[in-house]
Amino acid sequence: MINKMLYIWDIEEIIKKTLHELQLNINYEINNTLPSPMSFNVSTNTIKFNYLQINGYIANINFKIKETDENCVKLIIYHQLGYYLDFKKNKHDLRILMFGDDLEKEQLRAIIERNSWEYGRTLVPEKLLKSYDKVRLIDKMLLKNY
Repeated sequence: MINKMLYIWDIEEIIKKTLHELQLNINYEINNTLPSPMSFNVSTNTIKFNYLQINGYIANINFKIKETDENCVKLIIYHQLGYYLDFKKNKHDLRILMFGDDLEKEQLRAIIERNSWEYGRTLVPEKLLKSYDKVRLIDKMLLKNY
């Protein structure tokens, strides 16, 4: 399966469609300086994406999961929406990320990351659950390599 380059408008359409299907009122915008494929900004209720990073990420994960590029983008979105759900359900003291010691910061980041994957998984359609779980494992390995 040869992957074609996803363009900004392709990714915007996938995000828009996914948010509409889930009936979520979340903003989205391109940010080509973002060092990751996507991020969720809790203070602005916005998913930001870097289309070059998304294409690179898909290239890194798709040989293991064998999904369409659209489904790969959706898997990334579900994880980001997990952050949204985590921040809705849990009132983390985000001051720790600015003022806490290194151990406190690391512990809070780990909790938020674990929660984002778990909450994001609740949104994933049945047919994509195996792939989502594989991406979670692959993502851990990719993060270790950074």
